[in-house]
Amino acid sequence: ARGVSGGWRSHDRLRGRRLHVGVMRWPGAMVTGGIALFTVLCWLWIVPMAGDMYGSMSGLSSWMMTPVWDTPHLLMLWLMWAVMMAAMMLPSAMPLLMLYDGVARRRASAGPVFIQVYAMAAGYLMAWAIFSVLAVVLQRLLSERLVLSAMMEMSSRIAIGATLLLAGAYQFTPWKRVCLSQCRSPLAFIMQRWRRGVAGALRMGGEHGAYCLGCCWALMLLLFVGGVMNLTVIVGLTVLVLLEKLTPVGVHISRAAGAVMLAFGGWFLFRT
Repeated sequence: ARGVSGGWRSHDRLRGRRLHVGVMRWPGAMVTGGIALFTVLCWLWIVPMAGDMYGSMSGLSSWMMTPVWDTPHLLMLWLMWAVMMAAMMLPSAMPLLMLYDGVARRRASAGPVFIQVYAMAAGYLMAWAIFSVLAVVLQRLLSERLVLSAMMEMSSRIAIGATLLLAGAYQFTPWKRVCLSQCRSPLAFIMQRWRRGVAGALRMGGEHGAYCLGCCWALMLLLFVGGVMNLTVIVGLTVLVLLEKLTPVGVHISRAAGAVMLAFGGWFLFRT
């Protein structure tokens, strides 16, 4: 068989069309259906918690209303972030997982293909699980310095402006451009970084998750601006990520969003 990174390069577009047809076969649909179900379950946990956070605060979010953050509470806070990141980011990774499923089946890869696809998804989520640890640390630091309110949103105009300027400026950096390019080209990523077996799929998922993290980490900081559990902000950022990664005009949308963030950041920071 020809190597993925070698002989297929000149037939990228043709192979892509064939794979998009192939992955819709029944086994592939079952695999991606399982990942889609997991994503839905994440949303079903986040949405009621967000509603309770801005409601009675007596249900799913009541554990957040504590003056003492011990190990169990910090673990719960990490879990909240990890589930939220899975709900927001997995939809944009579905083209990669579907293409990997199709390639693995065509190459008659050793072992059950569905396990490899789930391993790739797990590797992808590992990157965001690590980000969630850093988000918890940042959230606690901001809370201790009274920059973050009890509703988990920034109360300082200077902090809001600085965060918007940081996120907006990052949209125009070479790092954003490189990472977004990788996220927008799942077929090229698979061809260039193909590895066999479950361990290979896990590593590929981790590598793609790292690119995704490099692409979107600054956007996720906006959760602190609008409210970590603000459902409007969560959905808005999810849609922005999908538009950036999956639409033909994603690069232009990314830059337009950056310009808007810079404008609002400057307004918050320099208004009298």
